[in-house]
Amino acid sequence: MNPPRRGTPDFLLLFLTFVLVCFGLAMVFSASSMTDAYFGDTWYFTKKQLIAVGMGSIGMLICMNIHYTKFKKLVIPAFFLVVVALIFVIFTSATKGASSWYTLGRFGIQPTEFAKLIVVMYLASMISNKDEKFRNFKKGLLPALIVVGFVCFLIMMQPDLGSCMILFVCSAIVIMVGGSNLKHIFLLGTSFTALAAIGVSLFLLSGGAESKNYRISRITSFMDPFADPQGAGHQVVQSLFAFGHGGLTGAGFGQGIQKLHYLPEAHNDFIFATIGEEFGFIGSTLFILVFVIFIWRGILVAVRSPDMFGMLTGVGIMVMFSFQAFINIGGVTGTIPLTGVTLPFISAGGSSMMVSLISMGILLSISREHTHKEAPPTKKRP
Repeated sequence: MNPPRRGTPDFLLLFLTFVLVCFGLAMVFSASSMTDAYFGDTWYFTKKQLIAVGMGSIGMLICMNIHYTKFKKLVIPAFFLVVVALIFVIFTSATKGASSWYTLGRFGIQPTEFAKLIVVMYLASMISNKDEKFRNFKKGLLPALIVVGFVCFLIMMQPDLGSCMILFVCSAIVIMVGGSNLKHIFLLGTSFTALAAIGVSLFLLSGGAESKNYRISRITSFMDPFADPQGAGHQVVQSLFAFGHGGLTGAGFGQGIQKLHYLPEAHNDFIFATIGEEFGFIGSTLFILVFVIFIWRGILVAVRSPDMFGMLTGVGIMVMFSFQAFINIGGVTGTIPLTGVTLPFISAGGSSMMVSLISMGILLSISREHTHKEAPPTKKRP
């Protein structure tokens, strides 16, 4: 007897992923044109991003063709591997003030990016296995908080405040959607506030006096970046100049000025400012609209999952994308403090791109169960 045939991956979600990745590659090429010249190769960052897209696409295709329930068996060993990687990365040499990367030649691996996905799936597996027992504080919420708190602590040791915030918010929403007791949710909110205060304090106070002053000014400078346009507010000021130059319709693809060594990390953390300058307010709005549709479709796929594990994993993945995009765009536009996180599928960053595409492979695997149920039964030939 042949095994039942699975449905097809959600076409709209796959198409939107393809659109975002292609647009991201184009923007990395445009934003890094002057930076690449410094390395003697005008395609330096674009080539690195293409390699990440290739590896991530292979991972997405593999995950898309594996039944998502089989990932449950891999979650625990993957979680321990990630924890070990987070512990040892702390002792590596610091890059840009943080020990967050394992360097392999020209490439770097950032275990924090993998940790966000693995922790979400670990929580989804834990909650789905406990079922109604998850509403019990000692057997439900407390173990989940210990796991999340421990991983967040390791990330803050690097330190990486932005990734820590993303991980905790994603975990909190997965726990709430998983059916935690309302009293426990209140406790979760209180714990989050306390842990966030402790985490921010550790982040600000770690390092030497110069490092402390820099981090404090980075957190507070977003309120008035023009008060210190050559110092703490420099990045936000240059970003706002980019949006101002773009105006309503933009300067045109590749015609941005701020990326010419005025705007730091134009191909990475500040790539949305490059989008705003080259495509203007209209182009930026269209990009955000596409991203919102992408998030909506992903959540729709998640809630249609036939079981708790698939639903929580899908919701966690889409919250990870949406909250990370909010932090990136908010920081670049001066709405919230800068934390240095990438814009999913758009910013240059190998680990972020690979994890994003692998996450989409898992979500597309979940979508195949719904399309299988919707597919009409095939008629037998007489």
